[in-house]
Amino acid sequence: MAESQELSMDLPVIDLDVFLYKPRDSVEVQAECVKAANALITYGALVLHDSRVSEDDNTTFLDLLEDYFAQPEEDLKKDERPELSYQIGVTLENTEKPKCAVDEPCLNVIERLAPSERPLDIKGHEPDPKCRFFWRMVEAPPYETQFPGLNADNITPDAPHIKERWGPVMNQWGASMKNAVEGLTQMAAVGLGLPADTFKDAGRYGPHLLAPTASDLQKYGKVNTILAGFHTDLNFLTIHGRSRYPGLHIWARNTGKKIPVKIPQGNYLLVQAGKQLEHITGGLIKAGFHEVVVNESTVKVINDRKEKFPNRPLVRISSTFFWHLSSDYDLVPIPELKEKAKEVRAAQFNLGKDEGEEVEYPALKVGEQVSNELRHIALMVK
Repeated sequence: MAESQELSMDLPVIDLDVFLYKPRDSVEVQAECVKAANALITYGALVLHDSRVSEDDNTTFLDLLEDYFAQPEEDLKKDERPELSYQIGVTLENTEKPKCAVDEPCLNVIERLAPSERPLDIKGHEPDPKCRFFWRMVEAPPYETQFPGLNADNITPDAPHIKERWGPVMNQWGASMKNAVEGLTQMAAVGLGLPADTFKDAGRYGPHLLAPTASDLQKYGKVNTILAGFHTDLNFLTIHGRSRYPGLHIWARNTGKKIPVKIPQGNYLLVQAGKQLEHITGGLIKAGFHEVVVNESTVKVINDRKEKFPNRPLVRISSTFFWHLSSDYDLVPIPELKEKAKEVRAAQFNLGKDEGEEVEYPALKVGEQVSNELRHIALMVK
């Protein structure tokens, strides 16, 4: 955990290769696992190196999604499923609301930040001007789920120039990110003193989602435009490949600083903690806050791509994957982690870092937790 000195603004880099290819009981593996767990406790985020990940797969994926979201709105609407809370297929712009705009604990988090470190103002913020596509990457459970709406079948777009490429490209990149993040769940478990498969087994039948967002930079390309308002993710871990356009800011738990995200080129991914991980650790690991905005760096890349690729759509695609615990899993804080969370919270307070009101984490099914969060962001109508 953090000492009183200032923390680095650079996120820790965790090497999954050490865990995958060195003996599990080696000092090197154990140390890397502790480093991973501490990174999640301290920052709520980390950079993950996995030599199996191909930058070319990410590029192919970004090209496909740019082509998809460049289609007319009437074609995109065919892939909408509001009756399934938009948990499959497309969500069009100005649908999803940032929960923080109306959520008092979240507004209090913003209030505790220094004015220079706060996100762009979301109090009067309308729904996000971003689109999204959800493509499920799941292992079907050997039982009947209580939450079929969160476990629906995938939708493949009909457009001839997209349809044939869609499944293979989505599954290739989705599998790369899923394999990487599952390796990290094992590392984090070991680093927290748990059996390696604790989290991986709990998420074996999770409704994992390859979940790219798309922002039309022809329409929303002005500096200080909010593309995704200040929020946390409701799932267990979120993993990102590199986007072509900068603009993602994260807030590391123990710095109070806004960090512009830079993912190195090559076999690197960004991972952030979500609400399910916060819940199961009793708040030892906190879900990471983040926003996506248009900043000066975004505009520079927009102008650069206009010049170099004049025939390509100007769409900011996020290369995002949401890893979930299984919908029917009982989400209850692990007792030893809940106790450690209290110690960390007290240590933070003694360092002058007020984390606000203590949060209660009631026992409930993961599917209930997801449904509750979806209502907050206006995706679930019932």
